[in-house]
Amino acid sequence: MNLQGTVALLTGSRRIGAVVAEALAARGVGVALTFFRSETEARAAALRVESHGSRALVLQADLAQPDACSRVVAETVDAFGRLDILVNMASVYSSTPLLEVTVDEWESVMNVDLRAAFLCSQAAVPHMRRQGGGRIVNVSDWVAASGRPRYRGFVPYYVAKAGVQALSEALALEVAADNILVNTIAPGPIIPAPGASAPEVAAVEAATPLGRWGGEAEVAKAVLSLLESDFITGETLRVDGGRHLR
Repeated sequence: MNLQGTVALLTGSRRIGAVVAEALAARGVGVALTFFRSETEARAAALRVESHGSRALVLQADLAQPDACSRVVAETVDAFGRLDILVNMASVYSSTPLLEVTVDEWESVMNVDLRAAFLCSQAAVPHMRRQGGGRIVNVSDWVAASGRPRYRGFVPYYVAKAGVQALSEALALEVAADNILVNTIAPGPIIPAPGASAPEVAAVEAATPLGRWGGEAEVAKAVLSLLESDFITGETLRVDGGRHLR
């Protein structure tokens, strides 16, 4: 896909999402960004998009609500006149001991991490189909992509992210004839979590074969590579410095 002049919708615009948005803008992509509570970060990401001469649109949405998923797609198309790229990045990440996981927490994670990716994709496909193709990139996690859980306390998150990979594979088959390619990015140690201690940061580095954190730009590079490919679909690309090898 030639990215110049295309339009992308990114769900989630904090930290990694902001860097992905800027990388797209640098290739001439107009970018719509969603946020739930982090409006300041979303506005800052939009300014980074506009600094490259691309148009930015900021949309507030609680993607745990089904109607919000179809709305952000419709508002993107209304504003830009088209939709070529969907990057589903919105995620709920929390650690809870198994016996303390409530129905509300389970549904919160599933609704944002998995159901919203499906509903946004479902809403986007007709628009991509009408213009002869498109790209969908879903964001999973290196642990889920490794095929086995590795950390206790993340049951809903692990299940949801494993479902994201399965969703991409199923969608890829459904829309291949429409020239819509669907893939998954599975990030590993990209940036430390807020509040991570120095020993925790060092432990991750020691457990990663490349011996370092990747940085947000590595995810952006991976997204760009999948968008520009015309023959990769239904694939999961791990961006984890080899972390899954240990």
